[in-house]
Amino acid sequence: MSRPDLSVVRALALMVALVLPVRAFAVPVPDQLPAGKALYDGRCKSCHEPAQGRAPGREQLAQRNAADIVVAMKSGAMKAMSQGLSDSDMQDIAGYLTSPSKSDSLTSMLNPPASKSATIDKQCPAGKSLKASNSSWPLSGLDGASSRFQTQPGLTVKSLPRLKVKWSFSMEGGGQPVAVGGWVFATNRNGSFYALDGKSGCVIWSVSDAQSRNTPLVLKTTASPSGWMVVIGQLDKRVRAFDAQDGKTLWRSPVLDDHVAASLTGATTVSGDTLYVPVSSYEEAVSMSKAYACCTFRGSLVALDLRTGVQKWKTYAIEEAPRDYGRVNASGMGLKGPAGGAIWSAPTVDPTRGLVYVATGDSYTDIDTEGSDAIIAFEMASGKIRWTEQVTAKDNFVMGCDRKGAASTGNCPSPMGPDHDFGASPILFTLPGGKQILLAGQKSGMAYGLSPDDGKQLWNTQVGVGGALGGIEWGMAADRAQLYVTMADTIGLFREASGDKSPDLAKPGLSALDPATGKIKWYTPAPVAPCGLHKTSYDLKGCIRAQSAAPSVIPGAILSGTTDGWLRAYEAKTGKIIWEYSSTAQTFATVNGVPRQLGGGFDGMGPAIADGMVFVMSGFNGASRVAGNGRNVLLAFSVDGK
Repeated sequence: MSRPDLSVVRALALMVALVLPVRAFAVPVPDQLPAGKALYDGRCKSCHEPAQGRAPGREQLAQRNAADIVVAMKSGAMKAMSQGLSDSDMQDIAGYLTSPSKSDSLTSMLNPPASKSATIDKQCPAGKSLKASNSSWPLSGLDGASSRFQTQPGLTVKSLPRLKVKWSFSMEGGGQPVAVGGWVFATNRNGSFYALDGKSGCVIWSVSDAQSRNTPLVLKTTASPSGWMVVIGQLDKRVRAFDAQDGKTLWRSPVLDDHVAASLTGATTVSGDTLYVPVSSYEEAVSMSKAYACCTFRGSLVALDLRTGVQKWKTYAIEEAPRDYGRVNASGMGLKGPAGGAIWSAPTVDPTRGLVYVATGDSYTDIDTEGSDAIIAFEMASGKIRWTEQVTAKDNFVMGCDRKGAASTGNCPSPMGPDHDFGASPILFTLPGGKQILLAGQKSGMAYGLSPDDGKQLWNTQVGVGGALGGIEWGMAADRAQLYVTMADTIGLFREASGDKSPDLAKPGLSALDPATGKIKWYTPAPVAPCGLHKTSYDLKGCIRAQSAAPSVIPGAILSGTTDGWLRAYEAKTGKIIWEYSSTAQTFATVNGVPRQLGGGFDGMGPAIADGMVFVMSGFNGASRVAGNGRNVLLAFSVDGK
């Protein structure tokens, strides 16, 4: 099969991010592999060699643990694709993919032993107590406004150039950490959910059955015996609450969506006694199969009771239910629509107006809808939609299709949309004088300022070139004066890496905008810099400098990473780079016993900054399916490494 058209690559991190293993699986690697190879060739190869859309490539699958792959087929991202396979079939496929056979040139090329080393948790001394701190990062966007602005970082602009790694912790796919009271909380693809000591990385407690890539939410509440609760969204599409002091489960919510392709990607946000949970999906990827009739998933926002996990309300981003519309796919199954509007990022809460805001994904079908590629305001109390502002109509998209919507599956909309949905949380920003504005960033490379009262667009600014992989991919941030926008422009960088010399292919980097007008105040390009990343299917030169991860801000400076493995600090007034660190220039001897842990790119969610330290995940296989290493490493920076 020829290389897929990069212009239609879908920004769907789930295909990698939701490959979540369970420790309970003991998956043998068979001595004889023909059965596994035959099953893989018949069921999987067409999507993974070469990699289609967001599916991981064959070489990336080779880096995974066998249990990792089994769970993806059994209950994760590949569940719909694996219908009809027995447990033994799945184990054969996993064994074939992860076999260390010397004949497998892809596996040997990537030299994965350092990434597959067993870990040994170093336990903290007993008796540690979680206490409040003025310097915390308790949820995905730091606060309910999703600002990502840490006003009490314990760091200064002058001290940033002295940042050094204090400790590292190897993880099989961790998401963005959060930090409260000197404790760090992080989910892990292998099912472990950790509470770590922020100063040393030792394990305060861990839970082994919490399959999640979700950013935790930590809050002080009487609903938990210790007075502290931590909440995550799990692979099983339930929200789970723990006592943050000891890791004991307090409650599990009902399944929030029973659609086979539904997932919980965006983090939970809290206001008062209610948790707000976004629901997304990977139905776009499932639709590459002829055996699947597209499409019936609709993104939604779910409100849960903080104390019990009981559902208060659920509202779909696309209000009209899917219906048959007279088309059939290649297997003769009837197609349905409208569908789509997945909510990929954490909601933003506005208690003053009684509203919660979300940004939605694209449409999957030809049936028109206003709920896709939109900013939507829900009433907190009832879930009723107050207003919807759709910025791109008819952005109809599923994977595996060409620009005219042609594919052998028959599931493609026609014509295809540009795949310019939203992956970043809206930011509720207060302007000088007290007036507020809602700030949003789209994969098109466009940033928006909207009225939080009615959704009316007040300004829009084209910041980068944009594309199916961003554009503005996973986040923005804002201090009291400026909006900071990271730009991926990954598709243009892929073209650049393949030798395309066309002008204006990509504009990766960091920009500062005036929140009131959208005017660009400065732009700092992502530097071309050395990196030690391995080549991948798309990453033709081994290093892509897309700046797709969410930035984080302290007074006077911004911290932002790139997919080529560099983390940098920028001066807020000028955009000047004042510190940089390469996570691929060395390996790490981790606290949990991996002597040669590989570093990787920075993608997805950005750093958490608290108590004079910066906590960030390196090696995440994110939006572009580059920069990963099979296992992540949580890096903890402090001034002079002290």
